[in-house]
Amino acid sequence: MNYDKKSLALHKKYQGKIEVNSLFPLKNKDDLSVAYTPGVAAVCLAIAKDKRLAQSHTLKGRTVAIVSDGSAILGLGNLGPEAALPVMEGKAALFKHFGGVDAFPIVLATQDVREIISAIKAFAPTFGGINLEDISAPRCFEIEERLKRELDIPVFHDDQHGTAIVVTAALLNALSVVEKDIRRVRIVINGAGAAAVAIYHMLIRAGVGRSNVIMLDSKGILHGERGGIRGYKQTIAHETNRQGRSGGLAVAIVDADVFIGTSVADVLTMSMVETMADKSIVFAMANPNPEIAYDLAKKTKIAVFGTGRSDYPNQINNLLAFPGVFRGALDAHAREITEEMKLAAALAIAKLVSKKELSATYIVPKPFDPRVARAVAAAVRKAWRDSLR
Repeated sequence: MNYDKKSLALHKKYQGKIEVNSLFPLKNKDDLSVAYTPGVAAVCLAIAKDKRLAQSHTLKGRTVAIVSDGSAILGLGNLGPEAALPVMEGKAALFKHFGGVDAFPIVLATQDVREIISAIKAFAPTFGGINLEDISAPRCFEIEERLKRELDIPVFHDDQHGTAIVVTAALLNALSVVEKDIRRVRIVINGAGAAAVAIYHMLIRAGVGRSNVIMLDSKGILHGERGGIRGYKQTIAHETNRQGRSGGLAVAIVDADVFIGTSVADVLTMSMVETMADKSIVFAMANPNPEIAYDLAKKTKIAVFGTGRSDYPNQINNLLAFPGVFRGALDAHAREITEEMKLAAALAIAKLVSKKELSATYIVPKPFDPRVARAVAAAVRKAWRDSLR
């Protein structure tokens, strides 16, 4: 099927993917008087006395804002807010279908950090949570951290944390398949953007040794002696790469147990794979084309292979995470999404694949598995409530 052609046709036919419907009957003047004036005044006055009632008497308690500035759309780059809107609409449809969460796309005509933060804070009273989407690094880190400090509702950059949750779940199960210890495996992360950094931090929390990781950006391996790197990259450079390797991916990949790609297509060659450790794991998640093509990967010694694509085995996609994460956070009336909640979500996803089912081609549940969002939501709710004790 020509997905591009069909997608263009259907978006034009339906003028997008989502719509707004009324939950109230609106058939006569009594209905109108309850849904709108004069009856709605009683709700306004009640909320004015106790703002917490907005959670139970309006859409606030079940609605998430999906916010983007269009600076990092999929793997397409900085295309601007209008071009981001189809992705945000799609995300809203997925929120509703998989998590029962109402979500609304908002694209901003600014890429200034202060203006983005100010805009989100201004409309935040409408929503029970904020899902940041397709905002480029390093701005996305500052935006998320400031909003987390200054808002009393969950703020979650899905490109970072949703991806990290699913990668962690996939890696835990892949390591079971190849019978390797998470504390000892050597991991190469190709890419140093938002997703890569979140993956790194979550894998450390799951048990990976910092010194067992090598991370690369577009200029090569991050290491303590390399000049010209600052901020979060500098921190990672000093924490990782215990062997002090320098150079490109061909150097980094030697003897690695795991390759995690959040970069660009076709950078991992068959000859590079042959230098990896036996029973190697490769998660090639560049979209739409992975770091090594599926047909080529099958000809190598890779033991477990995953991508972000739905037409190959082991789709490592944040769709498995974000609907359940927000469903659980909203249900728990959480004020934030903590590291414990994220790790609980990863463990919940991993556990849905039983030991009997687990194999090289089945390490994470399928996206349409109805258990996923429920299991993630339950784990997130429990983690939040445990944090309050």
